[in-house]
Amino acid sequence: MPAAYEQYLVPVVFRPFAEDLAARAAALHPRRVLELAAGTGVLTSMLLATTPPPAEVTATDLNDAMVALGSARAPGALWRQADAQRLPFPDGAFDLVVCQFGVMFFPDRVAAFGEVRRVLAPGGRFLFNTWGPIGEHAFEAALQAGLERAFPTDPPLFFPTVPHGYADSAAAVADLTAAGFVVEEQRELTLQGRAESIADLVTGYLTGTPVRAAVEGRGGGPAVRETVLAEMTARLGPGPVTAPMAAHVFRATF
Repeated sequence: MPAAYEQYLVPVVFRPFAEDLAARAAALHPRRVLELAAGTGVLTSMLLATTPPPAEVTATDLNDAMVALGSARAPGALWRQADAQRLPFPDGAFDLVVCQFGVMFFPDRVAAFGEVRRVLAPGGRFLFNTWGPIGEHAFEAALQAGLERAFPTDPPLFFPTVPHGYADSAAAVADLTAAGFVVEEQRELTLQGRAESIADLVTGYLTGTPVRAAVEGRGGGPAVRETVLAEMTARLGPGPVTAPMAAHVFRATF
């Protein structure tokens, strides 16, 4: 799953926002950076390239397979498997904590944000992004429509309920406040993703995300892929296609 995620989804969906978040991180001139939910290291690589030396980057992910692939792709960082709700680092160890599209997966966000605050030095910053509503992400709205066409009575709901399930920026601000943070900046950001092939993007979504298990659990086979591909192609074209993706960006301190 990590390999498919890296090959088919990262260039189209995640790299544009990683470039944005890395630039915001570099502007803060941190010396010690912790990344949560680093995945395969697309943001990690950019942090290493854009954050002025002598910054040290520690990258973490809950998934061992992601850590293995990420450490091979961004070996300049210190990689560790870690649960964001129980970070294995001492108090005040970092100047900046960053997280790209990961906080939506935390079961207890206030607890995780509290851990972030604990490992930040006084005056440190927490910088992260979340997806906006699924209807404002052209690729994933088309994907969900395809899944609903393939499974009209019981479609997989991973994308609307998890990646796009934290799209209310007021909820994020409330959780940050509950964890002791003050929000310095929040903004909506829409960037363009470019897919050379919708067929490759479908492969990425159906094999490189948890939707894979949901489809397999419903007995889905090649026909599901063809149905999703037909729906996404009808909505977006076969590719190359450029389409908008909306997100929220937050910077908080204490």
